[in-house]
Parts: sequence; structure tokens; C-alpha cells
Amino acid sequence: MTDVHGTVEPGFESVREEFAMVVTDEARDGGAQLAVHHRGRLVVDLWGGDGVEGDSLLALYSSSKGAMALVTALLVQDGTLGLDREVASWWPEFAAGGKEALTLRQLLAHRSGVIGAEEGLTLDELADDRLIAARLAGRRPAWEPGAGHGYHALVIGALVGEVVLRATGRTLRDLFEERVRAPYALDYYLGLPEALEPRFRTALPALLTPAEQAFLAEHPIDPDSLAALAFNVRADPSFDIVAYGNSRRVRELGPLSGGGVGSARGLSRMYAAVAGELDGRGPLLKPDVLAEFARVHSSGTDLVTGNDNAFGLGFVPLAARYPELGPTAVGHSGAPGSQAFADPASGLAYSYTRRRFAFAGGPGAPENARLVTAVATAAATRD
Repeated sequence: MTDVHGTVEPGFESVREEFAMVVTDEARDGGAQLAVHHRGRLVVDLWGGDGVEGDSLLALYSSSKGAMALVTALLVQDGTLGLDREVASWWPEFAAGGKEALTLRQLLAHRSGVIGAEEGLTLDELADDRLIAARLAGRRPAWEPGAGHGYHALVIGALVGEVVLRATGRTLRDLFEERVRAPYALDYYLGLPEALEPRFRTALPALLTPAEQAFLAEHPIDPDSLAALAFNVRADPSFDIVAYGNSRRVRELGPLSGGGVGSARGLSRMYAAVAGELDGRGPLLKPDVLAEFARVHSSGTDLVTGNDNAFGLGFVPLAARYPELGPTAVGHSGAPGSQAFADPASGLAYSYTRRRFAFAGGPGAPENARLVTAVATAAATRD
């Protein structure tokens, strides 16, 4: 069995045992981290596997959408942004192509239809949210805005970030640094300082079984599909998601759709500030604001992935995926299979990170279900 390092508080020993099995069976040859806060205390701080320490910084991909949602919610809470105001009222260029009535609420719920560029986006463009926003502002949406939903995988951060910039004169990245990361000393970054580069561990591609290889060969992405548009399949040179996370340019600029870098400790601490009191401060979001951002705004068949899923506002509601969680549990997963969330009902904040991609791990690798059950059971016993 792979050695597991770190600590758990009394009552959470079963979480350590479950994590030990996970890093042996699932996160093999890559390493993983697990951090959990309960009512503002770090109660689980574990890591194991090749090349990963407790303070290693990993490419956490779409986890940055959770940070994006948090800052947006803070601005709504302040009264700076209105959810039912048209995006084009802040960003006039966005009205082109029949998008003039799209609201910020619909954009955050993945209902805009602006999911990519038909000819594809280069890695340099994907690293820079302002370039993405400029490329997409005048595009016609892939479906009537508001009439359906589909995962805006690589671009939603750029679109929301442009609204924030037009409304406040500040980048969402700078607001995250000022209002969230620095005050809470989070080990999670939207734009990794060069001085921290030695702590970064490169993302690793999935180790596919023969059955998984056969499945992918039998189910290629249709280049004319909405999935190909949203996941940048049409790009030339071809888009490599592992190379995206390993790009220094992406880490430096921290694109909001998937460029965040950090440790499990960092993301768990961010969500601890949402779940309840942390460091003597009350929760970042008022209950009514959190409830509105957690409420399901889009559900049913995703026009991009073809799967049934649900979106809140920027965040992903997680109670349906993990039945142990309360109705306002919110968070976001990352492409390698990572998962992070806040559950105000139980006072839990959770972050699991992987260095190596899991097969079909985008919504959160399957082992998260085992870990969340162990964490929730331990927390309930402790309460």
C-alpha cells in the first residue's frame, strides 16, 4: 500500500484509511492530496503517492470556476452586479449576434450558447481571458441564449471576467487576490507567482486500461458537434489539455475557466470561508446570496456533453452527486478528477486533488464518493 503522510484529528481516522486505499488504487503513479476543514478547523491534511507533498502545487483546472463564482457572488452581495441585468449593458460589444438580452444570471448558469470559436483557440489565447473575450464578443451563440444549457468549459471565466472588468474597472483575478486569497492566506492562485514555481508539480496524463482505450476509440468526438466546439477540438495545432495545465503562460495569467494552481489545503481553506466562520471571521457569503448561487438554474440534458447535469450560478450544486451534503453545498471539480466544495449545513469544506488525470474524471473522479462519505460520516459522529 502507498505510504500516506499528514495528520487527521481524532474521529477522522477512517478518512485516513480510505485515502490510503484511494492513493494505492486510484491515484497511482501520480499522487494525491486531501484536505478537510470542519467548522473552520483543518481536521484532515493528507497526501501520498509519487512526487506529491502536502505543499505541492498542482494544476487544478476548472476548480478556478469556483473562485470565479465566489468573487461574482461577493459583487452581487455588494450590489455592484445585478444578476438579471443584461451582459451587454456592461459590455456593449457582446450584444452582437442576437445576444443582447442575455443576462448575467443566464451566463453564470451556462445558458449563453457562447461556448467557443469555430476555428479553435490557440494555447496563447486560452491563457489570456481578455483575448478570449475579444474573440467571442461578436460571435453568434450555438443555441438561442437562455433556451438551453451546455458546459462553457474553456470560456465562461473569460466571459464573466469581462463583465466584472467592465463593471468595476478591476480584474476578477485582482479582486480574488484582494478579497479572498490574501486575507485568508490561501495556497491557491489565479496567476502563480514565479517564486512559487519550484513547488509546482506537472499534471500527468491518464494511464488508460485497454477497456478505456477501446471506449475512447469507439466514441470519438464528432468534429462538427457542440462538444468539439466547447472543448476546442477544432484547434490547429490540436488542443492538449495536459499541456494546458503544464503551460507556464497559463499558470502565470491564471485564466478563470481552468488556470488556477494550488494545493488541497488552499482550496479547502477557500471553501471553509464559505462554509462558516474561519479565523474569527463570519462566512464570506450571506445565506440568501449563497442559496441563490447554489440553487439549480440549469438541469437536464447538457447540449455540449449530452449528459444530464445541473448548474447553479458559476458553482455546481453537489447535493445530488453526494447525498450526504446539504442543499446549499457548492463547489467545482477539475479535469484530473479533483473536487472541492463547501457544505454550510455540516460546516465541512473539502478538497481532493490528483496529479494524474483519471479516466472521465472531469465531474470529479469516482473515488470522491468514497472519500466524501468517509468525511461526512466522521464529521457527523464528531458533532
